[in-house]
Amino acid sequence: MPARLRIIGNYISPYVRKVLVCLELKEIDYEIDPIAPFVGNDQFSRLSPLRRIPVLIDDGFVLNDSSVICQYLEERYPAPALYPADIADRAQARWLEEYTDTRLADGLIWRLFYQLAIRRHIFGETTDEAVVKHAREVDIPATLDYLESQLPEDGFLFGPLSIADISIASFFRTASFVRYAIDAVRWPRCAALVAQVQALAAFQKLARFEDCMLRLPLAEQRGALITAGAPLTSDTLGTSTPRRGTSRES
Repeated sequence: MPARLRIIGNYISPYVRKVLVCLELKEIDYEIDPIAPFVGNDQFSRLSPLRRIPVLIDDGFVLNDSSVICQYLEERYPAPALYPADIADRAQARWLEEYTDTRLADGLIWRLFYQLAIRRHIFGETTDEAVVKHAREVDIPATLDYLESQLPEDGFLFGPLSIADISIASFFRTASFVRYAIDAVRWPRCAALVAQVQALAAFQKLARFEDCMLRLPLAEQRGALITAGAPLTSDTLGTSTPRRGTSRES
């Protein structure tokens, strides 16, 4: 029997969530070492030279970067398809995935979530309220304006569910942990798409694991996940001492 796929990365991360949703939808057996960003040991550094999550290990084969991992899963496990069949739609889906991973993430994750959650609770530093204010009032609205112009009035972006829909919803799920919600009056298409995707069984399953660990200290999260039935690895690459990586999550 082939070894289970292993994911290294925390349930709270939107990049990790994107990969986990793909695994769930494709019904691929996996286990996860849910280390938080910035707490991997030296072995983690060898597996992820930029110290990013997620990392996928498939029978000794190691992959970094959530977009690379999702495309690998699509090619190795093609059903159900999570990338559009039409070549132009497929390219556009990949572009929107890239846009969420970079431009949307810059405001939602690295200016909002990082300041309110990671910086405060992982590094014990004071939140920069000016950065948070600019993210809420300038950065995030600009990205929502663009996404609103790209989304259909109803349904998923390209008919069937795609990686683009999954990516967008993944980032807003993490932003909700610091009480950010899309203004459905100003951006109705964005709000509707995110609600539709997050209502899927795969998202809801992961949400139960996210919720059980959300406000616990790092030292208690693994135990809570085991109790909740999460498919955890028997060992971990996590440490108790955070250290910054050379780059952000991916």
